[in-house]
Amino acid sequence: MSFGYHGKILHVNLTDSSIFEERPPDAFYRKYLGGSAMGMYYILNDMSPGADPLGPDNILTLMLSVLTGAPISGQSRLTANAKSPLVDGIGDSQSGGFFPAELKFAGYDGIVVKGQSEKPVYLWIKDGEAELRNATHLWGKSTGDVNDILISELNDKKIEVMQCGPAGEKLSYLAAIINMANRANGRTGLGAVMGSKRLKAVVVRGTSKKLPVASSKQLNKFARSGVTAFDDNASMVGLRKDGTAGVTSLQHADGGLPTYNFNSGQFAAMDSISGETMTDTILTGRETCYACTVRCKRSVTTTYRDEQVDEKYGGPEYETLATFGSYCGVSDLSAVAMANQICNEYGLDTIGTGATIAWAMECFEEGILSEKDVGFPIPMGDPEVMVKLTKLLASRIGFGDVIADGSRAAANRLDRGHEYLITVKGAETPAHMPQVKRSLGLIYAVNPFGADHNSSEHDPAVEDDYKHYSDRLQSIGIKTKLPAKSLGPDKVRFALTTQHMNSFLDSANLCVFVWGSAWQLFSPEDCVSLVITITGWDDFTIDEMLLVGERRLNMLRAFNAREGIDRTADKLPKKFFKTLQGDGPSSGIALDIEEIMQAQEWYYEMSGWSPDSGNPTNDTLKRLGLEWIDL
Repeated sequence: MSFGYHGKILHVNLTDSSIFEERPPDAFYRKYLGGSAMGMYYILNDMSPGADPLGPDNILTLMLSVLTGAPISGQSRLTANAKSPLVDGIGDSQSGGFFPAELKFAGYDGIVVKGQSEKPVYLWIKDGEAELRNATHLWGKSTGDVNDILISELNDKKIEVMQCGPAGEKLSYLAAIINMANRANGRTGLGAVMGSKRLKAVVVRGTSKKLPVASSKQLNKFARSGVTAFDDNASMVGLRKDGTAGVTSLQHADGGLPTYNFNSGQFAAMDSISGETMTDTILTGRETCYACTVRCKRSVTTTYRDEQVDEKYGGPEYETLATFGSYCGVSDLSAVAMANQICNEYGLDTIGTGATIAWAMECFEEGILSEKDVGFPIPMGDPEVMVKLTKLLASRIGFGDVIADGSRAAANRLDRGHEYLITVKGAETPAHMPQVKRSLGLIYAVNPFGADHNSSEHDPAVEDDYKHYSDRLQSIGIKTKLPAKSLGPDKVRFALTTQHMNSFLDSANLCVFVWGSAWQLFSPEDCVSLVITITGWDDFTIDEMLLVGERRLNMLRAFNAREGIDRTADKLPKKFFKTLQGDGPSSGIALDIEEIMQAQEWYYEMSGWSPDSGNPTNDTLKRLGLEWIDL
C-alpha cells in the first residue's frame, strides 16, 4: 500500500478533449516527491524545445506532493509549471489555500494539461472522475463571480475552483492562476498559459477527506507539537497577528523597503501602509489554508473613492503593500487594498503589476514617458493614478494594453525606459533589496525563473545572533555566522544550500513560512520526519531532502538550457549597481558588479555547472539521476 499519494496523474488533452489516468511507479514519487520536480518530469519528456508559450504545444502541469492533504500546517500547496510568456524559459509558481488538499481528496496527485481547446472549457473533477465542460458562460467574468456561478451550477458549496481570470483570457503576461478568489500562483505569467489554452477553470471536489499515512499517531503528535511550539516562536506569533504585512516595518527599519521603484530603501510614509496599521484599521479576519494553525492570510474591508473593497478578495500581503505602496510612493492603504482586489478579481500577479506601474511612474517623472504617451499624467505618489493604471492594465485598455505584459515588454515595445527596469529574466523584482541582502541578489541573478524571494533563505538568517537560526542552519551544514553584507564563498555556499532546501519545499509543496531552514515553525529535521511519518520511507534523510531540492533546481535549469538560455541571462538590472538615495541605513550603498560576477563563478562551480554556459554538466545530471535529459 502507498502512503501519502494515490499513484494517479490525470492527463488532459484540450485539443481532442481526451482524458486518461497514468499510474506512475512508487519509485517515481520517491525520486521527485511532487511539485516542480514532478511537473518538470513531464515537461522535459513531452514538450519539444522552442514551443510557443501561448501555443498548443506548451504543457501546463499542476502538481501536488506526497505530503499534500495531511492534517498538518503548511502542506496545502500546489505548484504550476509551464514555459513562461513573461520570463526567459521556465515558469514556476506556488499557491496555497484549500484547492490543493481538495484535489488530493478528489483522487489525484497532479494534472498534466496539453493542447488548446477551440472554445472555453472547465475541468470538473469529483471523487476520481473527470470531465471537460463548456465554460463559454464563464468567459470574461471575475474570479468571484465564477466561483458563485459554479457553486450554483454544481449545487455544491464545498467545491474548490482554480481559474485564470479575465487577465489570463486577455493573455496578459502578468496573469496569475487564482483559487478562492484570493490565493494566487502569481509569478511568471502562468494565468496567460491557462487562458491561451481556453481552460477557464479546474473545479475539484473530494468527499473523502482521509489521506492514508504510514503513522497517524506520529502525525497527530507532530501537529500537536506545532501548536505547542507556536507561542514560543516570535516569527509565527507576528505572522498570525499582522500577516506577511508585518514585515513592512522591519524592512523599512533595515533600509530594505523598496521605495520609488528601488531608488531608496526607506519610505517616509511607511506607517500608513504597515501591517500594524492594516491590523488596526481595515482587517476583518485572519484566514488560513487547509489544516494550518498559523492563519497568516488577511481579509480586509474598506472603501476607496466610494468603491467597496470586498473581503472575499483577501487582503494585501507584504509584497503587495510594497509594490503598490512604497514602490509607487503611495501612502493610501485603501488604494493599495483596492489594487489588491482588482488583481484578485482579474487574476493578476500583484508583484509584477505593482512594479510595472512603478516603472511607468518613474519613466514619467524622468521624462521618458509623456502625458501624450499615457493619456494622462502619472506622477509618483498619486493613489488615484495607481488604481486607475491597475484597472487599465487588468482590462488591456489604452495605456494598460502597453504595460499588460510587464515592464520589460513595455520598454521593448516603446523602445525606451530600459534603464529604469528592475527585472531579471523578465520577472519584476520582489520587495527584498539585494543591496541590503547580498546573497539574495546572487539568487535573483541565477534563479531559473528570474528574481524570486522564496527560492533561498535571506542573508539575515546567517548574519543574526538569534540562536534559533544558527541551530537550525547547522543541520543542513551551515555552521558559521557570517558578516553582514558579505558575499564571499561561505555566503555563496549558504545561498546555494538554502536554495536546495527551498527547492525541496517546492517539490514537497510545503509552505516556506511554516517549513524551512531558519525561523519557521518547523525545522529541516522536522521536514525529514514529516516525510517519514507520512510515506513510511524510514531511510529518508536530510541528505536526500537536499538532493531532491538540487534535482528540481537542475531540472528547471536544464529546461532553460534546452531553450538556448545560458549564463548570459544571469544578470541583475543596472539600477541595482547605482547608489541608493535617502537618509536611511541603506543610503549610499549599491551592489558591486565584480563582487556579483565572482560570486556567480563560485556558485556555478559549487553547483557542478559549466563555467562557460552556467548550465548543468552531463556528470551533474547523471549524479542526480537525470541522465535522461538531453541537452
